[in-house]
Amino acid sequence: MSLTAPTLAETIRLGLAEEIQAGRLPPGAEIDETALAERFGASRTPVREALRELAAQGLVEIIPRRGARVARVTLEQLGELFELLAETEAMCARFATWRMTATERFALQRLQAGFRPVREEAAGALAAYDTYNRDFHTLIYRGTHNGMLAEHAAALRQRLEPYRRAQFRGDRRIEESYAEHQAVLERMLRGAGEEAAQLMRAHMLSASAALARFMQGVGAIG
Repeated sequence: MSLTAPTLAETIRLGLAEEIQAGRLPPGAEIDETALAERFGASRTPVREALRELAAQGLVEIIPRRGARVARVTLEQLGELFELLAETEAMCARFATWRMTATERFALQRLQAGFRPVREEAAGALAAYDTYNRDFHTLIYRGTHNGMLAEHAAALRQRLEPYRRAQFRGDRRIEESYAEHQAVLERMLRGAGEEAAQLMRAHMLSASAALARFMQGVGAIG
């Protein structure tokens, strides 16, 4: 079960993000608030909240008195963000290895053991893995017992969330990502904090490379 239930604004945000990533909404395309509200059966309030969140993530530009449009994002900018996230995630894995309580370790083990990845083509595979993936990293953040670090990691992850989700559309990426999680977890359970950090860093950089391949393939990024 997910640790957090998505709000209507989040559902709208993820739906828009996926269309942008897949190239169905190209860079510079205008976003119609009224059409969005009708499509999701929502008022303008959650639509505007979703657009503000996407703007904060750099995926959408909001122009006063002219509305919102899809932003232009470069691979270089995404690479820089993933590099920062990789180092932050590595630190989280290291701290969590040394600081997690027995209960927190069990929760992480249970999450990993209770999930079985399937190929991206299967119905619901992407959404299911996205939920599991978010929960896996959230449990590690909590296990650091460093509120500032956890908050920083969560903010970076949220900023990259629309792009990170797209990486799982790559061939066998879901299975690869799950295996990388397993390797990180095994080191954490052995108390090998430095090894866990190195593997977590490599995991995030693999995600960055998978995303770059996908985005270039669909022509959704400059």
